[in-house]
Amino acid sequence: MVADMTVGIPFRKMHGLGNDFVIFDARQDPLDLKSAQLARVADRHFGIGCDQVVILLPPPAGADVGVRFYNADGSPAEACGNATRCVARLLFEETGKDAVVIRSLVGELRARQTGRGLITVDMGAPRLEWRDIPLARAMDTLTLEYEIGPLKAPVAVSMGNPHVIFFVEDVGAVDLQALGPRIEHDPLFPERANVQFVERLADGSLKHRIWERGAGATHASGSSACAVIVAAVRRGIIDGRSASLHQPGGTLEMEWRESDGHVQMTGPASSVFTGELNASVLGEAEG
Repeated sequence: MVADMTVGIPFRKMHGLGNDFVIFDARQDPLDLKSAQLARVADRHFGIGCDQVVILLPPPAGADVGVRFYNADGSPAEACGNATRCVARLLFEETGKDAVVIRSLVGELRARQTGRGLITVDMGAPRLEWRDIPLARAMDTLTLEYEIGPLKAPVAVSMGNPHVIFFVEDVGAVDLQALGPRIEHDPLFPERANVQFVERLADGSLKHRIWERGAGATHASGSSACAVIVAAVRRGIIDGRSASLHQPGGTLEMEWRESDGHVQMTGPASSVFTGELNASVLGEAEG
């Protein structure tokens, strides 16, 4: 059902470490937003403004809720770790549960409260084969035959969505605005790529800057953090399989478990405000 243009559409604004989301609840009343309408919602001048739009769906069997993620340009996003924590927080408040199951396009995401306002999400196992990223041609995903400017030999990881990770000596020296979009749209990545720039700090933690596919530079990204911890372990950048990951918006605690190969992400989720979107805004986007 297309949104009724004569009424307001309730929404909630949330963020995880500054990675911000507009969340619509379509569990009772279906909401069919087109790509241009989603992009208008995400527009920080003509809409509400966010990095991603999230739509809650009726729960499939075995899950507490279904969910769909969309980038700021209106394109689908298979995974979003920070948004998953936000959805989990909503479910904790609604149900009183300490653990929930969220069904996304990439499967079940299990979240639990871990105290001090933090939420841990099991983001599942990474995909490491070139076809799964996907790449345009066969290549070793641990050391891609790829270079651009001063950057070369990145790692590729899929967390249900494609990531390319460059380890550098100083993330602050990277020209994110220039390099991010060029790498995102490089023909090597037929579904585009989320681009990560990572520096290992003296204490063994990681400093991380992000260029997100369809959204641009963001304060944080959960699926990106998952890809980074996997790449850091594979490359031997860190000791062990866990590390603190410092993004512009704050710190996530990351672990790539050896027992089952799943990536665990722990961080906060914050509610900012609720409101109603003037539905005529969506009509303008259609026009």
